[in-house]
Amino acid sequence: MIKPLPKIVDLSEVEPNTRRGGDLRAMLTPATVGSTSGFMGVAIVQPGDRIAEHYHPYSEEFVYVVCGQLEVDLDGDPYPLQPEQGLMIPAHMRHRFRNVGNVEARLVFHLGPLAPRPSLGHVDTEETEPAAVAAEPADRVQVRS
Repeated sequence: MIKPLPKIVDLSEVEPNTRRGGDLRAMLTPATVGSTSGFMGVAIVQPGDRIAEHYHPYSEEFVYVVCGQLEVDLDGDPYPLQPEQGLMIPAHMRHRFRNVGNVEARLVFHLGPLAPRPSLGHVDTEETEPAAVAAEPADRVQVRS
């Protein structure tokens, strides 16, 4: 038997996926690390942005809020999510994340078990348009290095 080796994946190595809103980065996946029971990633959601409503027919989703103020709609009912809180979303439950604060929100997510094929793992229930970002006055723009 071949023993799998651990692998570290840096956030900067993963292409952003903005198709459903936010910046989703699937980091530890069957394709990147050879996982067999699920996958893990990070969602970065800017103020006023959201991750569109969807559900997972085969997987439970585990979420941990690192920073920011989020609201999650679970089958249409809103719930606040604060930093250092975790949430388990059962399979088949529709959910949407919204950044309701004024700073970037980050959450870590894990889904398992894996769907039989990646194309079966995620069902979109609404379309997402890019969030309109208001321009900050020139004296408030921050330069990040």
